[in-house]
Amino acid sequence: MDAFPAFFPLAGRSVAIAGEGKGADAKARLFLGSPATVVRLDNAAALNAKSYEGMALAFIAGDDEVWAREAADAARAAHVPVNVVDRPTLCDFTTPSIIDRGAVVAAIGTGGASPMLATMLRQDIEARTPEGIGRVAELFRALQDEVRTAFPDAGARRRFLRTALTSPAAEAALAGDTDAARLRLRDLLASGQVSSGAVNYLEAAGPAERLTLKAVRALAAADTLVCDPGINPDILALSRRDAERLDQATVTELGDMVRAGQLVVRLVAGADWLTEQAQLDAMGVRTERLAA
Repeated sequence: MDAFPAFFPLAGRSVAIAGEGKGADAKARLFLGSPATVVRLDNAAALNAKSYEGMALAFIAGDDEVWAREAADAARAAHVPVNVVDRPTLCDFTTPSIIDRGAVVAAIGTGGASPMLATMLRQDIEARTPEGIGRVAELFRALQDEVRTAFPDAGARRRFLRTALTSPAAEAALAGDTDAARLRLRDLLASGQVSSGAVNYLEAAGPAERLTLKAVRALAAADTLVCDPGINPDILALSRRDAERLDQATVTELGDMVRAGQLVVRLVAGADWLTEQAQLDAMGVRTERLAA
């Protein structure tokens, strides 16, 4: 990972955009519909550090490199992170290609190396991201405290949320029926229903590009990864960073994990796992082979 992605909350914050022209106007359009206050700075004000005090971010756009450098220095003097349009060497951060779904925001960045590539990737992901997905996120934010109270254990809470995200509550939020969504989510909370555990087998020799969408989603949702030697590191990189990782686990241990409600992904190499899966099936443990 060449750059660490981070999201800045915008409610109640101000963003400075220094300079004029197409570059500055494009940056201003990024914040249309956001709760941030956009402050436009002309050429003279852009060189004064006081102009940037209290800003969350600063964007500098101008053809004159000397001016752009001085404006960036002024923003940094006010301890504000700076992006200078078309000059990545002067930037504290680069502007990603953004998918905006309200409470759900996705960003694709290339560190300024290829904005066109980021745009192409954004279009691909955007086509798979429903317009109403932000309302689903808003639903879970609104009931976040209630979910935490009902499921104080993080593992149990994660299993509940896996169930809830594919439930009628999420469907109602996606359709824009907020009242029905809240009612259905509270009904699901009262039921205490959580997703059942399973062991998903994934042949992980690679390459990662051949993985199905279902396999990628399983990696992203896994509570525990049990990894054979020789798996492709690019496939392992697609998993949740905070998922527990084990080099081995017995059939009994795998069964115990599933009975505790865990979603386990077995990243396997070779064919030895077929015997293991048969043993789990005989024990009544739910398993599935994911196509690579």
